[in-house]
Amino acid sequence: MSAPVILTVVRDFDASPEAVFDAWLDPARAAAFLFRTPDGAMLKVEIDARVGGRALVVERRASGDAHHHLRFEEIDRPHRLVFLFAADPAVEGQWTRVSIDIVARGDGSTLTLTHEMAPEWAAYEDQTRAGWTMILGSLADLLEKR
Repeated sequence: MSAPVILTVVRDFDASPEAVFDAWLDPARAAAFLFRTPDGAMLKVEIDARVGGRALVVERRASGDAHHHLRFEEIDRPHRLVFLFAADPAVEGQWTRVSIDIVARGDGSTLTLTHEMAPEWAAYEDQTRAGWTMILGSLADLLEKR
């Protein structure tokens, strides 16, 4: 059996840990960055922000509607958020785990995102890392508007 693929993306923010954390669980703010692409149109963002709760983010893209599903496993504001993640088409066995850890850094914070994927998803590691990097960049744009 192959080992899981574990990828990590780290991003500094000029925003408090609370502001960074809360953006992930607020539908209005999440719509501005979570799974959003430059040419897409956000159709739906539903977030049940509790352990065991689910979230659905749907964006219309040129290739069709992209559905992103989350199921929250741990919510420890403002330090840690853990959720299972799947993008359509996916079945229960294809969910992957995403952990977000946030620490204070001077006047801002540092977020470390760790995504654990099954070995069969190894071919998507670079694409997945690029996606999370884009998402965190969009989150920075949202939080650091002046």
